[in-house]
Amino acid sequence: MPRSTDVFEEIVRLRDAGRAAAMCTVIQTRGSTPGKETMRMLVRDDFSTIGSVGGGCVEADVIEVAKKVLQTGLTETHSFTLNKIDSPESGLICGGQLTVLIEAVVQPTIVVFGGGHVASSITRIATEAGFQVRVLDDRPEFANHETHPQAASTSSGSWAELIDQLRPVDNLFLVIATRGHKADHEVLVALNELKTLPRYLGLLGSKAKKSQLVKMLADAGVEEDFIRNIRTPIGLSIGSRTAGEIGVSLVAELIKIKNLGDCLHEIAPRPPRYSRRHVEFFRQGLRLAGNFSYSWRGIWQRAISLGRGA
Repeated sequence: MPRSTDVFEEIVRLRDAGRAAAMCTVIQTRGSTPGKETMRMLVRDDFSTIGSVGGGCVEADVIEVAKKVLQTGLTETHSFTLNKIDSPESGLICGGQLTVLIEAVVQPTIVVFGGGHVASSITRIATEAGFQVRVLDDRPEFANHETHPQAASTSSGSWAELIDQLRPVDNLFLVIATRGHKADHEVLVALNELKTLPRYLGLLGSKAKKSQLVKMLADAGVEEDFIRNIRTPIGLSIGSRTAGEIGVSLVAELIKIKNLGDCLHEIAPRPPRYSRRHVEFFRQGLRLAGNFSYSWRGIWQRAISLGRGA
């Protein structure tokens, strides 16, 4: 069976399993190269591969780029030069160059813990937006095809069992929307045991709820880095109140992450930097302010004249 057929069949299998993968295709070659145009390699979410783009150290470099694509969902094109100058440790002497297109080829997957009204809203909206949604609950009546007909899959069982079946979680968008604090805590503790951070980890609730859970998780020995990556409230800040509005805001946030990349901890604006000259202007202004013979207009005029003379 042709290798390319195996690659495409594997894409279908991974999609049915709710897993992610990146397709790496040689789109251009120059000179002598082991990889030829249209050769393909599929990199799964556990970084195992099927197919080839030429083998050797180039393939290892392509896999590294594929890991990034799996994290960001953004397509990338990279050129690789096969010589000792650009890759001194490779031993390559071909002297050619090949360009590889690396793109995510499996639908991004959202896993919702809890099959209530919010899960139903998320499933409907996210499916329309091109996501694959899996709904999990420890109650069978809340995790079935009749309750969530648009979900790619539904599963019920103990939280620990359900989470153990999720591996790997690196590229998953995880949303915790269970029926209460106890179940939220149980899910978070079990997810921490996987020792891998997902692409997104959101917890339905308020900041006050998160602060309570943070203490409980810390007492349970949950890793600090894991706790820091929990997002609460979930979704973009649009004043969401109803289940439908929460679904819209969440899916909008996930689309933003999928298409534009992610910055979990927003970087605070850098405070203005003042030189010694600026500081001296301010001091002069304050000294002048103590002299009531000056008007405020006079103070600023004096500060301006000081600046011009500095």
